[in-house]
Amino acid sequence: MRGRCVIAAVSVAAIIGGITAVARAADPAAAYSEITLARLRWGSDLGGSRRGGFSSAWNHDYPRAEQHLSLIIKDITFADIRTDASVIIKLDDPALFNYPIALMWEPGFWNLTDREAEAFRAYLLKGGFAIFEDFDGAEQWSVFESQMRRVLPEARLVKLEKSHPIFDSFFRIKDIDAILHPMSGLKPSYYGIFEGNDPSRRLMVVANFDNDVPEYWEWSGDGVFPFDTSNEAYKLGVNYIIYGTTH
Repeated sequence: MRGRCVIAAVSVAAIIGGITAVARAADPAAAYSEITLARLRWGSDLGGSRRGGFSSAWNHDYPRAEQHLSLIIKDITFADIRTDASVIIKLDDPALFNYPIALMWEPGFWNLTDREAEAFRAYLLKGGFAIFEDFDGAEQWSVFESQMRRVLPEARLVKLEKSHPIFDSFFRIKDIDAILHPMSGLKPSYYGIFEGNDPSRRLMVVANFDNDVPEYWEWSGDGVFPFDTSNEAYKLGVNYIIYGTTH
C-alpha cells in the first residue's frame, strides 16, 4: 500500500512534532498517549444491513480507510498515531471522552437514542471533534440534519468556505470541490458546526456531504481510483486530523 498511496507532496516543510504532546495534555491520566481515530458505532432502523458479514452502515470502509490514513500521517509527520484502526466505540460509551477525534460513516441512516444524543452533545461541547463521511442526496441530508438537531438543538450547519483554516491546516488544497464523489461524480459540499454558532470559534463538526472521501483512502493501493484524486482525498483527511488535534 505504501508504495502506491504515498502522497506526492510528501516533502512537507512543516513538521508537527507537538501533536502528540497536545493529545497527551488533553488528559494526562488517560491510558492513550497517541492520537487515535475512533470510529463511532451506532444503531439504525432506517438503513438496515448494508454489507454482508460485519453488518450495518457505520462499518463502511472498515478497517482499511483509517489504517491507510493513519499510515500516511505517521509517514509525513512526527505524530504518534495508532495505525491498527482498532477503536470502535458507541456514542454513549463514557470512554469516548478519551478520544478527541471521532469519525462517523453514513449518517444518512443514523437514528439516535435519547441517551446517545445527550452523550454526543456532551462530547462535542467538551472539546470533541466529529467528522461525518459518506452520505449524499436530499433524503440522507434530511436524516443527518434531524439527528444533529437532537444532539445540538441550537446549532446551525453552515457551508464551509474554501478559505476556512481546516482546508489549510497542513496541506494547502487547491480545489476542495475537485474531490468528487468516487462513485457518482457528485460535486461535494462541506458543512460545519461552530461553538456558539460563531465562525471565529472552534469547529466542532465537519461533514463531507455528497461525497465518500474515505473510499479513496480504502482503495488507494489498488488502482481503483485516479492517483491524483486519491492524493487530494488524503490531504483533506490529514488536514481534518491535524485541525482536530490542535483546536
